[in-house]
Amino acid sequence: MGSAVVAQPAQAASVLAVPLAPTLTAAQQVARFWLADGAVNLRNATPYNIWTAVSGERLSTDIVPDGLPTSLPPVEGPSPEGSMPTTLGKVFFIGSDLQPHWCTGTAVQSPYRNIVATAAHCLLDVEAPAGPLTKWVFVPGYSEESVTPFGLYVGKQAVVHYDFDDIRDYDRDYAFINVYSGVVSPAPDVLTNVGRLVDNVGAQGLAFNRPLAPTADVFGYPAGPNPDGSQPYTGETLEQSTGSTFTMDVTGFHADRPIGVDSPFTGEGSLGSPWLTDYSADSRTGYLNGITISVSDTDGDDRYDTGVSSYFDTESYAVYRAAIKNWTGQIA
Repeated sequence: MGSAVVAQPAQAASVLAVPLAPTLTAAQQVARFWLADGAVNLRNATPYNIWTAVSGERLSTDIVPDGLPTSLPPVEGPSPEGSMPTTLGKVFFIGSDLQPHWCTGTAVQSPYRNIVATAAHCLLDVEAPAGPLTKWVFVPGYSEESVTPFGLYVGKQAVVHYDFDDIRDYDRDYAFINVYSGVVSPAPDVLTNVGRLVDNVGAQGLAFNRPLAPTADVFGYPAGPNPDGSQPYTGETLEQSTGSTFTMDVTGFHADRPIGVDSPFTGEGSLGSPWLTDYSADSRTGYLNGITISVSDTDGDDRYDTGVSSYFDTESYAVYRAAIKNWTGQIA
């Protein structure tokens, strides 16, 4: 990926920093692109459809952690009782086709309160490997009725695993993105600061090197069809599914130890969806322990029944720890 990706210092040789909008001017241009004309580019974006499905088989083997278990607590957000978590939203970017697309993302715990987690291939352009997907932003709480209820957050820098960039190792298909403070546009070409991401929406916790949880709650914006042509989701609103977790064997991309979860989500739109363990409906928080990188029809009935994720291990924790060091600041 040439100069678009920069290796971090030697304490984390497997970690890569990916500049997105590194200057104030660049970040303001990105924000105005998405917010102009009543946020028409957000409204017209379509779900990303790269590596949305994979052939997979469920296994009965156990995951063996490669280090000590580690967890970081969530931060409760402003979600009204009975509502969906405000930490969830859509990540938007421009694809290789030069059109606006979206995946799912979530705000996670960090000292600077500025990190979004999603799939690495919702950040790096795997179709034309010349750098990151451009004009990358996060919009928490997105819905057709309220497009930017908590503002729009421009990505400044992402941190990914070197092996995903170098050899397309889908065991490393995760990314942690540092975003600037959020903005809204009350008038044409005007940007107003609305504050830091986690201050506004809360944050999910994280868990690494844990045995597979009995169940995981998956949140996302699924869209697109099943293999049989049915289309149960529109991608317009946040959806939730709860299912058992298990190890998997997949064909179609390289992954040595992917994990699966029972979930009916279709792949388009749900790429990047967080898997939350120990999820509390009262606080709308849990621990991020997986991210949807693809979906699978494991029983052959032409309907997707499984979400697929990388396992969050010591290497994942190293990528996260590199991301939490990055301050971002305001763009308005």
